[in-house]
Amino acid sequence: MLVNIHKPISILLIIFGWNTVQAQEVWTLKQCIDTAQVYNKTLQINRNNISISEQRKKEAQANLIPKVTANTDYKYFMELPTQLMPMNALNPQAPEGQFRNLQFGVPHNINANVQLAMPLYNPQVYGAIENTKIANELTQLQFQKSEEQVLYDITTLYYNAQILKHQLDFLESNLINTQKLLKNMELLKEQLLAKGTDVSKVKLQAEQLATQRENVNNKYTSILNALKLNIGISLEQNITVISEIEQQVLTENNAGNVLDLRIIQAQNKLLNSELSTLNKSRFLPSLNLIASYGTTGFGYDKTPNDFLKFYPVSFAGIQLSYPLFNGTVTQRKINQKKLEISNNELQSKLISEKNTMEIENAIRQRTIAQSTITNTENQIILAKDIYEKTVLQQKQGTATLTDVLLADNALREAQQNYLSAVIDYLKADLEIKKLTGTIKN
Repeated sequence: MLVNIHKPISILLIIFGWNTVQAQEVWTLKQCIDTAQVYNKTLQINRNNISISEQRKKEAQANLIPKVTANTDYKYFMELPTQLMPMNALNPQAPEGQFRNLQFGVPHNINANVQLAMPLYNPQVYGAIENTKIANELTQLQFQKSEEQVLYDITTLYYNAQILKHQLDFLESNLINTQKLLKNMELLKEQLLAKGTDVSKVKLQAEQLATQRENVNNKYTSILNALKLNIGISLEQNITVISEIEQQVLTENNAGNVLDLRIIQAQNKLLNSELSTLNKSRFLPSLNLIASYGTTGFGYDKTPNDFLKFYPVSFAGIQLSYPLFNGTVTQRKINQKKLEISNNELQSKLISEKNTMEIENAIRQRTIAQSTITNTENQIILAKDIYEKTVLQQKQGTATLTDVLLADNALREAQQNYLSAVIDYLKADLEIKKLTGTIKN
């Protein structure tokens, strides 16, 4: 049962044997979480995202590796290219400014070469490498965030299943008490000491409890299906939760969710890196090493002078490229990135303030719920005592059936208030763990 807030919480109720439950495998919360770490599809997707991010980082780094390409082409000129040659180039006595059209070359042209290009310095390439490194860190943080959310969802579902199971135990206990009362009323009616309407009232209550038990059992089954889906196991697998709820109370921590802030900081780091890359690409040149080795072939197919000859061609050099003006496109991108950084900083402050507020609210709710649990525990003991005494008085003829039904309703209300308080407590405690980034503990 629930005890002081600085001690482990333990709720242990009497379990009645249900055949359906007995056929199921009992899973602990830790077993559910450990299995989800392997089979949960959301986590599998996020692990794949980490692998994708790793490949993007390697792709950016691969831009520094020399690129080698092989090229070849064949051209057949049906009309050879025409050039204008100054007439005085062949005849010095020819007047200035007069040209003669000449066709150069042969109809068959073949080119084949191997080209190498290697960036010596490129601000966009180095910027992309840095960006992918930060993006990879961000992806891993987002995986941790999704992992926390999965743990939160599974724990919430597990607690809900335990609460519903306890509610079923309460209903079963109440139904047994009502059935006993019904037998007594039927016996009194046979002895003409009770009315037929008294028996009908008790029958109605028994039917209502049975219907309520069926509804709660359906909810319990639905929660288990949702739990299995989040774990990543088959819906056909029969599992159930343990009846005892144990939850170590969290040491107070008002630091806020470190993981959320780390994600925002990583995003800010990425945005500033992208801004730096844009500024460098606007003012710094790109320097590449280029080289080529190949051959050029010329062919002529008219007899008797037909031939096909090849001549080697090779070169190596440095290529420098400097951006002069690109229509202010880069400047517009820089302006956008500065606004994104401003929004990121505002979001960081908002998350910090929001987490502080939510932690304070959750701590307050947990404290109130703890006090309510203590009160409702005492109310259940008192209501149960009143019910038993009222049933005894009814047998002795000093209490009416209405008194018994009222006492039974009071007991059920105390039980429901107790479960509601437990739900509030566990919800607040789990929320504090999520907000402070300690849910994985």
